[in-house]
Amino acid sequence: MNILKGTAVCLALCAMTFPAQGYTNKANTNLTSPDAIHAPVFGVTLPPIGYVQFCARYKAECRETGLGSAEAELNERSWSQIVEVNSFVNTKISPATDQELYHTVERWEYPSNAGDCEDYVLLKKRYLEGLGFPAESLLITVVLDENGDGHAVLTVRTNGGDFVLDNRRNTVLRWSETGYQFLKRQSQQNPRIWVSMSNQHPRNKETIAGAN
Repeated sequence: MNILKGTAVCLALCAMTFPAQGYTNKANTNLTSPDAIHAPVFGVTLPPIGYVQFCARYKAECRETGLGSAEAELNERSWSQIVEVNSFVNTKISPATDQELYHTVERWEYPSNAGDCEDYVLLKKRYLEGLGFPAESLLITVVLDENGDGHAVLTVRTNGGDFVLDNRRNTVLRWSETGYQFLKRQSQQNPRIWVSMSNQHPRNKETIAGAN
């Protein structure tokens, strides 16, 4: 895949004028405390095996930058970029399982034409980094969906709260609006370290290899 070409397309999209979408999110104007706008964490946990294998192949993608708890600034421009990257990747990539693509249960990879939920996340993270978002603000996150199935999304941590980019919808929602049970995500201090987002052990396995 030509990542530079893809980023150029994304940059062109994000430079367009978009309808006002209310990045302050009027439905959440009462969510003013950090506990409400940012998802909580409960200590260090194990990373997904697919991510560990991904880092073994792409060491530079998992390096620690030393910037710590950087947050993206939330304004009209950055909100438009977040929304457009989410929509662009959702449209560009077709859903497919790792079994269909690689004949294996779990493989995290940058997609060219098709991929599963983790692959969407990786590409969105790369595009947003290319647009200047701090790597520490772009956090791969594992959740359980409304059916109790494992799923991966990208959390963008901003000074206005945590927002979720999801291959299942083009609408970018605040983390608390998704209806998901948040299990774990990357630490802001070190992308190789993962932190728990739940103080309860999930009843279901955290398999996240589904294409949906």
